Amino acid sequence: MKVCKFGGSSVADAAQIRKVIEIIRADDDRRIVVVSAPGKRFKGDDKVTDLLIDCAVRALEGGDISPAVNRVVQRYEEIRDELRLDVSLAEMLKTELRRRLARSRDEGLNREQFIDSIKAIGEEFSARFCAAAFRVAGCDAVYVDPCEAGMLLSEQYGAAQLLPESYELLEKNIAPRKELVIFPGFFGYTKSGEIATFSRGGSDITGAILAAALHAESYENFTDVDAVYPVDPRLCPEVVGAGIGIREMTYAEMRELAYAGFAVFHDEAVLPAIHAKIPINIRNTNHPEQPGTFVVPVRKTIPGRVNGIASSMGFSTLYVEKWLMNREVGFVAQLLQILAEAGVPIEMMPAGVDSVTVVFRNDALPENRRAAVLETINERLHPNTAVFSSGLAFVVVVGEGMRTAVGTCARVVTTLSKAGVNLQMINQGSSEISIMFGVSESDIKPAVQALYQEFFVHE
Repeated sequence: MKVCKFGGSSVADAAQIRKVIEIIRADDDRRIVVVSAPGKRFKGDDKVTDLLIDCAVRALEGGDISPAVNRVVQRYEEIRDELRLDVSLAEMLKTELRRRLARSRDEGLNREQFIDSIKAIGEEFSARFCAAAFRVAGCDAVYVDPCEAGMLLSEQYGAAQLLPESYELLEKNIAPRKELVIFPGFFGYTKSGEIATFSRGGSDITGAILAAALHAESYENFTDVDAVYPVDPRLCPEVVGAGIGIREMTYAEMRELAYAGFAVFHDEAVLPAIHAKIPINIRNTNHPEQPGTFVVPVRKTIPGRVNGIASSMGFSTLYVEKWLMNREVGFVAQLLQILAEAGVPIEMMPAGVDSVTVVFRNDALPENRRAAVLETINERLHPNTAVFSSGLAFVVVVGEGMRTAVGTCARVVTTLSKAGVNLQMINQGSSEISIMFGVSESDIKPAVQALYQEFFVHE
């Protein structure tokens, strides 16, 4: 049995949903279908999730929600009409959306909890519409609600985590079904019965969880690329025409690359597959005949061979300096406690004898909250210097073959130096399969392009 997840571009309109139906029909082992909310149909289009967030924000601010609601309903109505589905589906969507939007006034939910309840409508009705489309096409398909199935999540709204008992519940409630199961991605329910979502892109996580719970032979993740590219095609568009795709990668490589900026797969979605040892196959809905990229526990490697180069912007640093810091027991622990009190997760923390730099994502601590944090640091720790800086980006070079080779770091540094890229930070993971380089955001493109030429064109 295979679990198949289809991303937003795969269910963006009726034509794409028809492709999904044909893909499932082509293989009798494909029994579980996980879908995202409808994505962009063309450049400049809106994703349904973004439209729903707009609805939620308008409701919270007391604005007129009708135009935003109508835009959401119209997207689904077009799908319903082209697929010749029952008109009651669109009415059900409109009624449910307005009911949930009214909760902002009637029940006083906190902001994150309320927005989660609205965002989840995208996946829920994508799945309901797809289930109906499968039935119209003659398939015995059923929509399965995450609450009834046992998809229990923590109360970390917007970034929820699966509760361990969910695996047993999901297997118990889904495995006996004979029908084709259509399951919404991205959300589940807390024990108190409230909707909670994974972080953005979390439908990948849903698919991986179901694959693990149901002991699937594989997890097929359908998107809009023939394979995972070794670099971001937005920075190196020539990689698409060159047909250079990663055919095989390990779980560890995928997690490193996804975390560092590969948007094709959510980094947290690798974990359920790792625990269950289920291979992941990333494929293209528009070209299902292509084998795609396989993500597996282990693979054959060539010493020194790099498998991918990821990049990510939107980081800031907090630099703290104090003489004899190394002799002051608990200094760093107190610094981290201050950041924890401010709700700031730490990405990395390179340190020297008398200084430490804390790296975090910009949105974890917006500019308007930083002065208060600095004030607390100065009051409690009395540093010589404490200063925030923005505009940091990271380039990450990943490859299992780097474990057994000498000189990869030197090769990267030389390449970036020739490209005129200044390195602000270097960090090598303890696994030795990745090296991270901090650069200015303005240097991301020349850095990635230079490394792509060095490791994939001239290799």
